[in-house]
Amino acid sequence: MTKIAFIGLGKMGRPMAANLLKAGHDVIGFDVVSEAMAKHRESGGRTAESAATAAKEAEVIISMLPAGEDVRALYLGPHGLIAALGERRALIIDSSTIDVETARLVAAAAEKAGHEMLDAPVSGGVGGATAGTLTFMVGGSEAGFERAKPLLAAMGSNIVHTGGAGTGQAAKICNNMILGVSMLAVCEAFVLADKLGLAREKLFAVASKSSGQCWSLTSYCPVPGPVPSAPSNRDYEPGFTAALMLKDLRLSQLAAAQSDAPTPLGAHAAMLYQRLAESGLAEKDFSVAFRWLSGQSRSGLVPEQA
Repeated sequence: MTKIAFIGLGKMGRPMAANLLKAGHDVIGFDVVSEAMAKHRESGGRTAESAATAAKEAEVIISMLPAGEDVRALYLGPHGLIAALGERRALIIDSSTIDVETARLVAAAAEKAGHEMLDAPVSGGVGGATAGTLTFMVGGSEAGFERAKPLLAAMGSNIVHTGGAGTGQAAKICNNMILGVSMLAVCEAFVLADKLGLAREKLFAVASKSSGQCWSLTSYCPVPGPVPSAPSNRDYEPGFTAALMLKDLRLSQLAAAQSDAPTPLGAHAAMLYQRLAESGLAEKDFSVAFRWLSGQSRSGLVPEQA
């Protein structure tokens, strides 16, 4: 049994912490939302009055927070967890999806203080967090990865060591840029099929077995019908919200700008998800792009020369 401080018990963090509890670990949780802490207690976990209190007796600290500024605030500075740990050495795993620069900054501060830190963002959404089938993309030392692997295995089924500090975040934003672009391509194809009088199920039958096949089509089809488990059959109730897709696309474009990488499709996808979010669909599943595109005209969404 490992004593774990779990900071951030939101939609993803709480089921992840619950799976650690099921694996027999002692999980002390903290969240700024009291209801989230109450639900953690209902799952059999303990709670603390602050993140520092939760970490006080923990061997491992896991965080799942909304943004890079939250991660910096949690770990850095005179009141951060790195300072609060003092001489005690801990394994720190940050599973937030944040910018690469912040991940490397915090990891360097942790290493300087004698701690092992991993950036370990996840893929799989709330469903994967609940089922314990998440994919973990883990940046950090080989020794830290091996130490963390049994804990990550309680929460996920695919655990990949991506390299040094920050590479977990790099893998996450590259993967989600692929996802964001491919989902828009699938949505556009179905919008065009509707306009041309091609039945949706016929396009699915062709593309799902041909060169257009991709995860966004065959596992998460954005039109109702072909894939019964897809959010499109539940009025686009999220798995993964459009707001979160926009966040990840923005992170990809920040990284692209910082590294001078040409990502024109990623940039255009970010613009389209920005427009979609502004239309009031931010909290719907990101595959709601099909519904949004269906209500748009060609003008303004594609370059004039197209």
